[in-house]
Amino acid sequence: MLRALNVRDFVIVEEAEIPLGPGFTVFSGETGAGKSILIDALALALGGRADAGVLREGAARADISAVFDASPEQQAWLAERDIDASEALVLRRVVDAQGRSRGYINGVPATVAQLRELGDQLVDIHGQHAHQSLLRADAQRDLLDAHGGHGPLRQAVAQHWKAWRQVARQLETAEQDASALAAERERLQWQADELERLALKPGEWDTLQTEHDRLAHAQSLLDGAQQTLAALDDDEDALLQRLQTAAQRIGGLLKHDPALKSVYDDLDSARIAVGEAVSDLQGYLGRVDIDPARLAEVETRLGAVFDLARKLRAEPADLAALHENLQARLADMEAASDVDALRKQAELAQTAYDQAAADLGKARRKAAKDLGKQVSDAMQQLAMQGGRFDVSLSPAAASAAGAETVEFNVAGHAGTTPRPLAKVASGGELARISLALSVIASSAARVPTLIFDEVDSGVGGAVAEVVGRLLRELGARHQVLCVTHLPQVAACGTAHYQVSKTEKAGTTRSRIAPLDDAARAEEIARMLGGIKITDTTRKHAREMLAQR
Repeated sequence: MLRALNVRDFVIVEEAEIPLGPGFTVFSGETGAGKSILIDALALALGGRADAGVLREGAARADISAVFDASPEQQAWLAERDIDASEALVLRRVVDAQGRSRGYINGVPATVAQLRELGDQLVDIHGQHAHQSLLRADAQRDLLDAHGGHGPLRQAVAQHWKAWRQVARQLETAEQDASALAAERERLQWQADELERLALKPGEWDTLQTEHDRLAHAQSLLDGAQQTLAALDDDEDALLQRLQTAAQRIGGLLKHDPALKSVYDDLDSARIAVGEAVSDLQGYLGRVDIDPARLAEVETRLGAVFDLARKLRAEPADLAALHENLQARLADMEAASDVDALRKQAELAQTAYDQAAADLGKARRKAAKDLGKQVSDAMQQLAMQGGRFDVSLSPAAASAAGAETVEFNVAGHAGTTPRPLAKVASGGELARISLALSVIASSAARVPTLIFDEVDSGVGGAVAEVVGRLLRELGARHQVLCVTHLPQVAACGTAHYQVSKTEKAGTTRSRIAPLDDAARAEEIARMLGGIKITDTTRKHAREMLAQR
């Protein structure tokens, strides 16, 4: 539920802090006072489009915050994104003079997509021009699906449609480009065969280079190791013998001066280190040999690798990975070129789509009957006695939205055949039917807050009273906010805000204030009587509130 809306420097609103509660809350005021601006501000906080035009003239930035109760599902959503998951959920949007906007969720920077994702779970806004979109076939289909709760079925149909179209395109490509595909496959197969014959293992190129360098310099390695070994141990004046003699000499002096202990330890460590080096050199000389035959083998192998790398325009070290990549590409091309297999996949994908579309169509037919009955019942209360509303489904070409078209038909009077809504409904009838559809669809809505922005335009009198009662009944199940110009609707609210405008120094400002019972009676009297308010209109206003 929306707990508060805070607006600063938005269009003509300098600052407004609006606490909100459950039930049916109405906003009223003179034309141009800024009633719908509040709805626009909330829509911005919920991820709506932003530009510099929303700033109040002379302001540096517009700042809108909406505070909601957070459900367990929304708290889990926040926790998954490392956002503070308290019981309050604050969506904030800031727009600067350059039109740049920043979004925040509980104080943490957020994307517009994230604001919109949460907003879709929190609020459903019915705009004042909703009845115009009702004439579009896609809007009628979406409204039927919303009423029936067909979201998962619609998603399944869209997914199967995408999978079907993807394999169908592969099949079409395979059938049209069979010769080009065969030539490309032949070229890749030749490369793969050459690499298969070479059989270069991962890391082998580096190993060959290391071995070649060792074999090519085997004689110099052998000579250097022998000379070093002689200097360390084999010569008469070898280093190891000299270190042993020096260590013994210092060791004999320790009994006269223990301060030489560190010198002795250093000499002894050096003697041990040189002894280990001597042992390692002896082992190395035992392993190193001059092997011209192996050197020739390695040079031949290196030449073969280098030649193939030049042919394939690749680095020698990359040939093993290239071989794996070619094998994968050939496998994909083999699958793509298997027309019969693709036809089978396309048939299976179409079958899956047809089943999902059939399930959606069945659910739509059931929802169509229910929606038709509920709207027909509502029409009797909205000055369309004897009228009938009907939802017809007709087979259509398969698409991501299903395999049928949805059309709303209406008969405005008893004894007439329902015809397409766009052809027979007058402006007033269309507004009333749109309102009935909005209320009925919203009754099943899962979002906690419903907003109606002057959707009662085009009605009046007793019909307006029925509209107010319908919205008040809806307010028993949801939090309902309504911008209205009808006193009959305003009188049905459980809470009432007045939106007014003032001019100071040539600048227009909008002000939003809650009304107590006395102020409500005065506002409803204004809505009844216009500029001049009489005692009669005040009495009528008090009677309307009492009847509520």
